[in-house]
Amino acid sequence: MSSIKQEKIRNHYDTIADTYDHHYDHKRGRNYHTHISNYLINALPKGGDLLDIGCGTGLFVGKYIEHGGHGTGLDISEKMVARARKRFPVCDFTVGIGEKLPFRDESFNAVSSLLVFSYVKDPEAMLSETFRVLRPGGAIALCTLGKKLLTRGIPALYQLGEKINVKHVVMKDFGEYYYDEKEMDKLFTGAGYTDVSVKWCSFAHIDMIDPLFNLACKIEPFVEKRVPQLAYNIFVCAKKAE
Repeated sequence: MSSIKQEKIRNHYDTIADTYDHHYDHKRGRNYHTHISNYLINALPKGGDLLDIGCGTGLFVGKYIEHGGHGTGLDISEKMVARARKRFPVCDFTVGIGEKLPFRDESFNAVSSLLVFSYVKDPEAMLSETFRVLRPGGAIALCTLGKKLLTRGIPALYQLGEKINVKHVVMKDFGEYYYDEKEMDKLFTGAGYTDVSVKWCSFAHIDMIDPLFNLACKIEPFVEKRVPQLAYNIFVCAKKAE
């Protein structure tokens, strides 16, 4: 990731750190975040040592420790990390980027990343680093926007939103890239992971209006199982061999 792009992302999330949680502190936000978080929770070791990359204010770390684990978070934004430390003082949070993890080899048995991977400019480097810090037998799970018909126009929408100064948590042009199933499988396999599983999830989006969101929630299980081409997030989990 270029230093200019890193600085832009850092500045944005430093700016919204104090209001970030409001984005998820309502019915749609809680339902949306819980739904995609459960995909990761179910794929990771229970009661393990977790590294969450792009941890923000610690929302997913909090969910993981509720299941008996210990959490460590890493984020590019100092102010987001400060919020996370205040929220979960028993956990460890540090400033950094996924492409260069400041941790020793085999430090964790679980690695997660939620709604961040599309921003990463060197995915091979990040996955190589996650593989390095995972213990043998450990697992990684991530969820991010995927390459679908419904997501193709999002970068242009973010660019427009930035030009007209729309106040939104994620509506910024960070030059994100969206992946499909084959690309994800190739990236994870290339990093040395085994048992790579890629699937589509999410149909009820946080930014929908309430009536539409409620309907989307009701049919979401059917969409994910029967017509995944309508889902827009891509979920990946894999393991590091024993």
